[in-house]
Amino acid sequence: MALEQDKNLRELIHKAALLNAISHDGKAQAGAMIGKVLGERQDLRSCVKELSVVINSIVDEINGYSLAEQRTIVEQNWPETQKKEKPEKKKLPALPNADKFGQIITRFSPNPDCVLHLGSARAIILSHEYARMYNGKFILRFEDTDPKIKKPALEFYDNIRQDLKWLGVQVDEEYIQSDRLPIYYEYVEKLIEVNAAYVCECKQEVFYKIALSSQACPCRDLSSKEQLNRWRKMLNGGYKEGQAVVRVKTELDHPNPAVRDWPALRIVDTKKYPHPRVGDKYNLWPLYNLAAGIDDHLLGMTHIIRGKEHYTNMVRQKYMYKALGWEYPEAIHYGRLKITDAFLSKSKIMAGIKDGAYTGFDDPRLGTFAALRKRGFTPEAIKKMIIDVGIKANDVTLSWETLYSYNRKILDATSNRYFFVSEPVELKINNIPKVFISKLPLHPEKPENGYREYTITSDKDNAASFWVSKKDAMNMEQGKIVRLMELFNIEITKIDKQATIDAIDTKLLTIEAKYSSEAYEDVRKIKAQLIHWIPKGTEFPCEIILQTAQTVIGFAENESKKLKPDTIIQFERFGFTRVDKVNQNLVTYYAHK
Repeated sequence: MALEQDKNLRELIHKAALLNAISHDGKAQAGAMIGKVLGERQDLRSCVKELSVVINSIVDEINGYSLAEQRTIVEQNWPETQKKEKPEKKKLPALPNADKFGQIITRFSPNPDCVLHLGSARAIILSHEYARMYNGKFILRFEDTDPKIKKPALEFYDNIRQDLKWLGVQVDEEYIQSDRLPIYYEYVEKLIEVNAAYVCECKQEVFYKIALSSQACPCRDLSSKEQLNRWRKMLNGGYKEGQAVVRVKTELDHPNPAVRDWPALRIVDTKKYPHPRVGDKYNLWPLYNLAAGIDDHLLGMTHIIRGKEHYTNMVRQKYMYKALGWEYPEAIHYGRLKITDAFLSKSKIMAGIKDGAYTGFDDPRLGTFAALRKRGFTPEAIKKMIIDVGIKANDVTLSWETLYSYNRKILDATSNRYFFVSEPVELKINNIPKVFISKLPLHPEKPENGYREYTITSDKDNAASFWVSKKDAMNMEQGKIVRLMELFNIEITKIDKQATIDAIDTKLLTIEAKYSSEAYEDVRKIKAQLIHWIPKGTEFPCEIILQTAQTVIGFAENESKKLKPDTIIQFERFGFTRVDKVNQNLVTYYAHK
């Protein structure tokens, strides 16, 4: 018997392909089928080539179904295969030397000069998760001590708080560095007193040349009295911007020139560049390593979790810690996390907003948390992705598809289904023999969610009209059998494909068909095209804003009028979207397939 005609074999492949498909987002992998089939049918090992032909044919058929239909078939025929075991939750590795601390304290320290984006997710989630893992404390510290170059803005303090709340991050304590300048001044003076820091009057370019030659600048070895005099002159406004800077002493021949006598505090003309919170109250502003280093000690930080680009900062700060008699916290430096094609440059985001290239911080083309939230991403998906990546020291490159996969698993289990037809084309169906009632489940695995029900009645000529998408219409051919999902089968009788291609307004087009049969089994074997549909007269205008900021116009089914903003739904065969507005029309933002 030819393998193509072996009913038991076809049933075996059909089952295996369906199970494989629903575990791979609706797309069965033919290569995975051969080993599965041969494991149960060892008699076929001599005819693998012929077996592959049969498998490819059935896999093509299965991949033509929607994921919802694949699941329905499996549940009807092999319900025992769908017993779901709860996957083991991946845990983070233990923190180094955690047992030597009475309480674990971590922090996230953003500069409020922009909103948060995916690039911040690793530092936020790892630091927060570890604090919770050890019943410790998580601190939010705004590092806003650059009123000139990376100038903070008042709106971003609240934006950051809102982003963290959306991510499910609970802040135990909050500090703002622009409130703490007198504290930094106190410790600068201590550093000068113990000969661990000095006031440098050298021009920046002159100092760099001296440092590169491993030499001391003329200011370094002045007496303690002279250094304190210079410091008090700084405090009293005796220097102008650029005339003096406080430096922390290191080895002059340190292998990394960037470490040598690093700058700790400088003068900023706050009459010209006022700070958004404290105005021109201060003109002495700490640089990152001074303020962050002091705060990490004073706020009791036990573990600093950050990218390896900060490794040099740790090296710098340890000189200050040694001079003050402090013990440096445990530092974990993870590798760079790159997400391909994710737009994460804060400066470019700000420039794009300013010149109108982006509609706002939630523009769907951006990788900001605001944009992800608007598109329908879940904080759970971001959190799980970051935890799975962990604190590896090596660099990691992910794609948008990686995040889509995490988000899809969450949304697929929770999102109700609806039909949407883009660029609607009218389809007239003749010879409809009776009234059809189609009960479409809102969720294929959750009958408790309810149904959308449509009654299809014909006119006096036994005809009824539907809206279908232009994409589906373009695939139709005269004489071809097509199935309207969860309704009935039709045969295309009339279509003007050239008109479909050229027409600007597809609503003026009419494709005609006739009723063929009702049973899905009648068309399964011939791999009939499966399309979604909306009865004419029940349509609800809808626009979907894509991740490219382009808009897709079409019709959603009438039941979607009941949706509420912020609901995330799945438009079958189109993708997941987040409902933004429900007024005279439905406006949604596209997440992904």
